[in-house]
This record gives sequence, structure tokens and C-alpha cells, in this order.
Amino acid sequence: MSKSRSFSETGSAPGQTEIRQCDVVISGGGLAGLTLAAALSSAGLEVALVDAQAPEKVLAAPFDGRASAIAAGSRHILEGIGLWPLLADTAEPIRDIRVSDGRMDRRASPFFVHYDSEELGLGPLGHIVENRDLRLALHRLLQQREGFQLHAPDLVVEARREAGGAEVRLKSGLVIRARLVVAAEGRNSPLRQAAGISVKSWQYRQSGLVCTLEHERPHHGVAHEHFLPNGPFAVLPLRDDEAGRHRSSLVWTERPELAERMMALEPADFAREVQRRFGDTLGSFSVTGPRWSYPLSLMHARHYRATRLALVGDAAHVIHPIAGQGFNLGLRDVAALAECIVDIRRLGLDIGSSSVLDRYERWRRFDNMLLAGITDGLNRLFSNDIPPIRLARDLGFAAVDRTPRLKKFFMRHAMGLVGDLPRLTRGDPL
Repeated sequence: MSKSRSFSETGSAPGQTEIRQCDVVISGGGLAGLTLAAALSSAGLEVALVDAQAPEKVLAAPFDGRASAIAAGSRHILEGIGLWPLLADTAEPIRDIRVSDGRMDRRASPFFVHYDSEELGLGPLGHIVENRDLRLALHRLLQQREGFQLHAPDLVVEARREAGGAEVRLKSGLVIRARLVVAAEGRNSPLRQAAGISVKSWQYRQSGLVCTLEHERPHHGVAHEHFLPNGPFAVLPLRDDEAGRHRSSLVWTERPELAERMMALEPADFAREVQRRFGDTLGSFSVTGPRWSYPLSLMHARHYRATRLALVGDAAHVIHPIAGQGFNLGLRDVAALAECIVDIRRLGLDIGSSSVLDRYERWRRFDNMLLAGITDGLNRLFSNDIPPIRLARDLGFAAVDRTPRLKKFFMRHAMGLVGDLPRLTRGDPL
């Protein structure tokens, strides 16, 4: 039985199919789907969100131990939809980013790039927020929104999308009619596949290892990214826990066979392997909570839209986590699609029309393809230990660190403040 709050429905006689009406149906209750629901409902649209997971399971601590890097532009989006006040106390500011070319068990390269937020004077470069805190805040916010309806656990089993409108049938038997359907179901999106939208993808010979670390010394808001021969190794600052213990989020890229061996280690032995790769800058490490491992891949959909269907987040694109930009790309999808919908609605026109979806696809395609190419290229450039390439990397680090204008541009780009930005990303109202 799905849990839902009704905002608008047609009556149904006993034994007949129940039919409800709304503006937008979102399939997928991950971070992208929830954030889009919050953005659209903040503008007065009626939104139905369908999620395969029960809310109590989604919000349980073991569900997701990952954390997300929220760039400054993405924070503007969360402020604009009313979410940031619910997150501010759990978000750890990134005040500095230190990027270096590392070599395990050998002296670290003397060349590095140091991004200091004070050089721009725009506040923190971003924030690190645990995904569970993001989900808790989004659910709290949406519970307060009129016109929002949650169906969970439930599934979209059929979607009819025609020129005059869309109709989705849920596993529970409920039928929802809307002007637009949004696929936010992740990289294996059933709605994308049912629409016949092909993807270009490949698997990296890498796995991602994720967990939360405790350490002796405070991190002072510094995010570290070491480029090791098998892939990037990032230690990202988290808020201290309630007992005052210093914490960071580990995102470790490794060869699949070695990642499997690392996952099999006892926590203390795993922490020692982290120490070997990172050094003693933060003192000794210990692992708190569970560890996760997942294969890394790149995926990009050939189209972001079909008749009355839009793709957002991982349903449209998946990139390497080397720069921590995956969630930020999804948030820019959300901000752009919400702006396209709201603008046309204010004119009293059809929010699911081809003109709306074409504008959204044109707007987001370049940014997403650019970041996919950049992250893929960086991973290939840094995930090796070939001496001439290593020398070129070190010289590149030195050049960037000694060129203030270039470094400031890279900082603004990492903050999500460069390009054709949606209003929410610029800090303007939707």
C-alpha cells in the first residue's frame, strides 16, 4: 500500500480505477527527484512523486553513508527552494581545497594547487552534507507543501504520453494524469528505456570506496584530493559529531580487484590503508559506520526529452566522481527544468509542450557534456604513474597555483558560478 497525501483527485465508484490529477509526475525519490518536487511545489505547482522505497527505509541511517559536495551555486538553489535553513546546521563549509599528485609510500610531489576561499571573497567554496541529512531535510520540507503527494513504496508500471497529456499507472493500481512526466530514477531509468532513448556509456576499470572517517586533528574546513596512480583519493570535511569527534568523508577510487580486497579488511586495517595513502596531516584515522563500494562508469543519454517526458540527474548523465560534481549537475538540471516550466506556466501555456522540453535540453546538454568530458579526461590523465605525464602534471599544478587569474577562474567554475546559469543558481527567485 502506498503512503500518500492527496491534493486533487477525481471520484471513483467502487471497483473502478482511482484517477488523480496533477501538473507533474516525478518517478524516482532520490535527491534529484525530491529537489525537483521541492522546487516546483515552491512555485505552486501540484506534484506527485513516486518512489520504490518506503520513506522509513530511505531515511534510515544505513541506507546511504555517502556525502555530497554542494557547490556555492548549488547552495543558492537550495536556498531558493527553502531547503537550506533545514540543512545549515549539518553542512560543513569548504574553506580550502588542496589538490596534489600523490604517490603511495613515496615522498609526495612538492607541486600542488591550493584554492583558498578568501582569495575570491564569496564565502565558502561549497559545503559537504551527508546524503541522509539531505533526504531528511527534503522530506521535512515537502511535508509542509500544499499540492505535494508522495506515493511510496510504489512504482510507475506504465506511462502513456500523448500530445494532449500524460497518464501513468502505478503498481498499486492508481492512475495519475499530468501535463509532464519526469524520470529521476537513476542511471537505469525504466522510463528512459521505455521511451527508447539510447545512451552512450562505458565502465571504468575502477571502483569507488566510500565511508566516514574519524581523525585526531581538526580538518579546519580543508578538502583534500590526492591523485594516486589507481585513481583520485579524496578526504572531504564533515561536521564534528555530537561528541565532538572530528570527521571526514572518504571517496577512494581504486582498481576493482584491489577495492574488493580493501572492503574485506577489518576496519582497523582499512584505516591503516587510508593512512598509507593520505599521510598523518589529520593524525590517525578510524572508520565509523559501514563502508560502501560501487563500480564507476560514465553515461550520457542521447536525448533528455521525449513526448511529455524529461530526464534529470543520473537518468540523463553519470560522470566520474573525480571532481565531486555529479550532484551539482543534477541540481542545475533541476533549476533549469523548473525555470522552463514556471516561465511557461506564468504565460498560461502548456508546461509539457515540446517548446518547454526543447529549451530544457538545449540549455543543459552542453554543460553536462562538458563536465563529463572534463572529468573523464582528468581521470585518464591522473590515473597513471608514467614519469613524463607525472612531470607534466606537476608543472601544470605549479603553473595554476602561480597564476592568480587562472586559479580564480577554476575556483568560480568549481563553485558552479560560470556559464549560462538558471535564476536559482544565480541566487535569484524562481
